[in-house]
Amino acid sequence: MIFSLGCRMNSIKQSNSAPYTDNNLLSEIRQFIDASKAQVAVAVNSAMTLLYWHIGERINRAILGGERAAYGKQVVATLSRQLTEIYGKGVFSEKHLRQMTRFAEVFSDEKIVYTVCRQLTWSHLRLLVPMEDNIQREF
Repeated sequence: MIFSLGCRMNSIKQSNSAPYTDNNLLSEIRQFIDASKAQVAVAVNSAMTLLYWHIGERINRAILGGERAAYGKQVVATLSRQLTEIYGKGVFSEKHLRQMTRFAEVFSDEKIVYTVCRQLTWSHLRLLVPMEDNIQREF
């Protein structure tokens, strides 16, 4: 089989006639590609979610604790402008930075975040964060 496949491939290289087609080969390769794309999507989502948690946790730790909340709001606005200037519009808006800080408050343990972000996307987690009832959120 390998020899005949090699012969077919050589004959294709030599002549520009009809293209080589093997539906099983094509199907298997498409499965490899699709599976890899899905793995990449999960890895990227997980990394981005952890990034957002770290950003939120760092903001909370640095400026939003206790009595500095009013000052913290000002700092979040400034930080948002600076990050937007560097990285472009969208991800680092004030609203998103506040969602990141709330996310880090609600899910305070990084180990839990790591586990959850392998199963849920950032979009899903953003819907869970505002829920006040922990039982409802965990469900």
